Amino acid sequence: MDKIDKKDREDFKITGDWNKQSKGLKVKFPILTDSDLKYEKGKENELITRIKSRLGKKHPQVMNILKNQSYETKI
Repeated sequence: MDKIDKKDREDFKITGDWNKQSKGLKVKFPILTDSDLKYEKGKENELITRIKSRLGKKHPQVMNILKNQSYETKI
């Protein structure tokens, strides 16, 4: 299991248009499904866990992917 500070996990929140961001993620990572990217407010950690599992990446990697996707959709 990733050794990430619990505070870091709790502080992450989806910003911007998640529908647009999730479509971009599906283009970049076709292996991701709608179920993997289902977002419910307050359940961000579950979303991250699904993405980690599907992509075989660690927590910091997924956080970077999500942060970059959020930035890209704002441009």
